[in-house]
Amino acid sequence: MVPTLAWMTAPLSTLLALWRIGRVALHLCHGMAVMALRFPSLDPAGRQARIGWWSAGLLRVLGVDLRVRGTPRPGASLLLANHVSWLDIAALHAAVPHARFVSKADVLQWPLLGWLVRGAGTLFIERERKRDALRVVHAVAEALNAGQTVAVFPEGTTGEGPAPLPFHANLLQAAIATATPIQPAVLRFADGRHRFSPAVVYVGDTSLLQSLWRVATARGLVVHVDLLLPQASAHADRRALAETMRNLVAQALQA
Repeated sequence: MVPTLAWMTAPLSTLLALWRIGRVALHLCHGMAVMALRFPSLDPAGRQARIGWWSAGLLRVLGVDLRVRGTPRPGASLLLANHVSWLDIAALHAAVPHARFVSKADVLQWPLLGWLVRGAGTLFIERERKRDALRVVHAVAEALNAGQTVAVFPEGTTGEGPAPLPFHANLLQAAIATATPIQPAVLRFADGRHRFSPAVVYVGDTSLLQSLWRVATARGLVVHVDLLLPQASAHADRRALAETMRNLVAQALQA
């Protein structure tokens, strides 16, 4: 009896994944249409509302429940988060739709998503070029001086979830130079069996399509976004500040 039940549930899981991926494709096409046809006539607030709605919708069609705790800081802020999955941007945009992201240039090569991420005002960095970091620091500082919220992943790559990787300090210099508060954000993906779900782990040689399939076949995925209290950055040492931010995130992950 048990082997028979296992045989019956496997095809259902595959059908569910195909259904979700089909809805993702339609959602991507809808986002591209909105960006091409509606964005030119929208003010910044209107664009941010659409970005937040679309990002929450992407999580929803993939069966990921979003739970947000805390309040985004209004005005200029450097939003700093741990990095787990390609879904992190959607989760943070759903929680903080007015944030602009700093992302690695590789994202531009992702089918459809790369075009959408660029249209949302993302700043791209080529991590292989050390001099490009200085250019991005200046761009982030300009955005902060203009009163914007900029989101960064200081680990520079995705980790497995339970503990953040070391934080790179370069981009924090933009907040220090402009005396802009830094708000840590803590991302945690869970499911019915795991506090840190293995379904979203996006490390090593895992491709975007492989990761998408794992997420689409998962059951009961929840993404927790905890927005911690903003921290002062003026006159701080950037390396010490990076370590302080990492400790805050690590403590929240294990709380």
